[in-house]
Amino acid sequence: MLTRRSLLATAATLAATGAISPALAQTVAPSAYPDHPIRIIVGYAAGGGVDIVARLLGEPMKQALGGQTIIVENRTGASAMIAAGAVAKAQPDGYTLLMAASGEVAINQHLFKEKMAYDPRRELVPVALIGIVPCVVVVAEGTPVHNPKELIAYAKANAGKLSFSSSGVGNPQQLAGELMNSMAGTSVLHVPYRGSAPAVTDVATGAVTMSFSSLAAALPLIQSGKIRAVAVTSKERMPQLPDVPPLSEGAPGLAQYELLNWFGLFATAGTPPEVVKRLNDIVNNALTNPAIADKLMPQGIVPKPMSVKEFDRFVETETEKFGAIVKAADIKLGN
Repeated sequence: MLTRRSLLATAATLAATGAISPALAQTVAPSAYPDHPIRIIVGYAAGGGVDIVARLLGEPMKQALGGQTIIVENRTGASAMIAAGAVAKAQPDGYTLLMAASGEVAINQHLFKEKMAYDPRRELVPVALIGIVPCVVVVAEGTPVHNPKELIAYAKANAGKLSFSSSGVGNPQQLAGELMNSMAGTSVLHVPYRGSAPAVTDVATGAVTMSFSSLAAALPLIQSGKIRAVAVTSKERMPQLPDVPPLSEGAPGLAQYELLNWFGLFATAGTPPEVVKRLNDIVNNALTNPAIADKLMPQGIVPKPMSVKEFDRFVETETEKFGAIVKAADIKLGN
């Protein structure tokens, strides 16, 4: 019986002897894909946003791939770079995938540079964008700020006196605040925290003036009336917060403002294009399912299906944008 393994071995032998080209040998495998379990590696703990997305999409992937098992594996540590590095060095066959946030594929290379053990643009291939995750700008209920214009006016009137929190140095939340400072000419001091929950809690207590936060972290305090959402960092209003305008409306200098976190699926570079395209189609189809979209929304995720080519361009553009912000703000680990 001709199995996938024997077929691949024969193809490899023929390619090595010149009987068929290596390129042709690589096209033999996808016809049988998948014939054993697929792993989605996540660089974050179980229960976090990226982990939830991986498990949520695992079921429609399983159904679309003939019932093949999808295993979500959490490999935490090193700002999710352990997980990303594992996928970067895996066999390029579509059986080891990465569910990632923007950090490990577009930001960390500007912070860690030569310390990184993988090159995200050379060793990972974008498969599918799951969605964008705008930051929500929140202030304490008693702060005299209700919208982006009042926020910028308040920051300028109190130059050097205000602060904003984020869940750590170099993450999208800090970059969102630094980009605001750069484009609007404000000077709000960044105060990093270890996690989103304490970062938004200290806004409610008055320890910091504002926070650039994920919606998932801020929503309980918004609903309880302890903090107020005054802006979002996407160009459009978030469906979850239809009454909260984008920060770009705060001042003329912010007209082009946008800073997003985002979640996406990646594979090892060299994965057959037909496998990448098939996975992209499956994910995009899942994102149009209201049952999936409705579960993403509470996490602050706005679904954004893209083709493989569109997602690749998106990652490249975002990588350059993040790098420019890190450089302009002189962000260094330990600052």
